[in-house]
Amino acid sequence: MATVGQLTAGVAHEINNPLGFILGNLDCASDYIQDMINLLNLYRQTFPQPGEKIEEEMEAIELDYLLEDLPKTIDSMKQGTERIAEISKSMRTFSRGDTIAKVPFNIHEGIDSTLLILKHRLKANENRPEIQVRKNYGNLPEINCYPGQLNQVFMNLIANAIDAIDESNFGKTFTEIKSAPNQISITTEIDNAKQQAIIRIEDNGKGISESVKQKIFEHLFTTKGVGKGTGNGLSISRQIVVEKHEGKITCTSELGTGTEFVISLPNN
Repeated sequence: MATVGQLTAGVAHEINNPLGFILGNLDCASDYIQDMINLLNLYRQTFPQPGEKIEEEMEAIELDYLLEDLPKTIDSMKQGTERIAEISKSMRTFSRGDTIAKVPFNIHEGIDSTLLILKHRLKANENRPEIQVRKNYGNLPEINCYPGQLNQVFMNLIANAIDAIDESNFGKTFTEIKSAPNQISITTEIDNAKQQAIIRIEDNGKGISESVKQKIFEHLFTTKGVGKGTGNGLSISRQIVVEKHEGKITCTSELGTGTEFVISLPNN
């Protein structure tokens, strides 16, 4: 996992350098283009009859449409590069290397980076609408922790929630799913009495039986088919939360209703 994190951080860094160059030049290009459009409009006002050849060329290149669409094209390019910048930032946040000692970390940034990385799995496809993510963030302070390890926990729990939702959709039509939307809720809060940060990740998937719930944090235990899961995700998550952070992770579930994982971390 550490090697993957280093690779991800390296890729994000390499993307970020040329991206900054592109974004900076797009800002300049946008200004230059607007100056030329203003000058061209002034020229057309001053010389409304430019001549037959110029008028033919203006019609051939659809000048009016070009003047309207060119700034929009530049704006869409800027939006695209800004989107890449967001992904790059999330990759760096998610793959943040851990030090020997715990460091202050914004839990919400970790969750957001995980959601962005998993966005391709949340999007609508031919079988179901987009999975809705509801974020109810409380006023959390920065938590002393190992950020890379906690991000791994968030990845495991949210990916499992998506899997559970997709499994619950088997046999349902697109319309049926749309009428009762797939949903993941993420809630954070501070328990001042216990000096703990609480993170709740809940889905409305198929739920877990009591017998499975008793084994869910055991090493190599999985209910997924061959090639779809190793049985390590929740076991590692428990180890990170309980052993590395002296916290607590619990699971509440009901078949046909959904599942909620609650993480409690010391706020010190």
